[in-house]
Amino acid sequence: MFGHPRSRLAAVLLAATALVAACGDDDEDVSATPGDQEPASSTTSAAPAGETINVVGVDYAFEGLPAEISVGTKVNFTNGTKANELHEFVAVRIPDTETRSVSELFKLPEAELDAVFGSGPPAAVLLAPPGGAPVITAVGDGTFTQTGRYAVACFIPTGADPAEYLAAAQSAGDEGPPDVKGGPPHVANGMFAEVKVK
Repeated sequence: MFGHPRSRLAAVLLAATALVAACGDDDEDVSATPGDQEPASSTTSAAPAGETINVVGVDYAFEGLPAEISVGTKVNFTNGTKANELHEFVAVRIPDTETRSVSELFKLPEAELDAVFGSGPPAAVLLAPPGGAPVITAVGDGTFTQTGRYAVACFIPTGADPAEYLAAAQSAGDEGPPDVKGGPPHVANGMFAEVKVK
């Protein structure tokens, strides 16, 4: 299932990056070896309402992301890569009727994954270029405003040049995922997690 994502869900998520993609412009190319497909996130206890939590995108996990947070919690997303990778924090609410884990959902074929998430916008899309460049807030500001379960993932292709990716995302507009050199998306390397908002 984990090729370069071309599904409706991936197109919606990646097209959102084009809204403000011009803000980032780091460069350099790097190759990476895909890891396992289990979620790689560091979880802590629930965060109180209105708190800002610091989440770091690393190769290939979300560090500091609690398993449960309160409505009103805002994510401050930064990039802690050691391999010059662009990372994104894409949060999509899982329908209340869906009982499978995020790990199970991301193993589904694209058509089934599309059926689960539909074509609605994500709750948040934050892009963090490497090298300390400012975060790009493509959708929302990282605040969770609705209760429920959320899938959090990074769909950036492994080894893609950050500047090339951001420029291609800006050019692609609503036409779908940017067509850039790179390997499977970071989600295929285990860069996904599940968050419950209470």
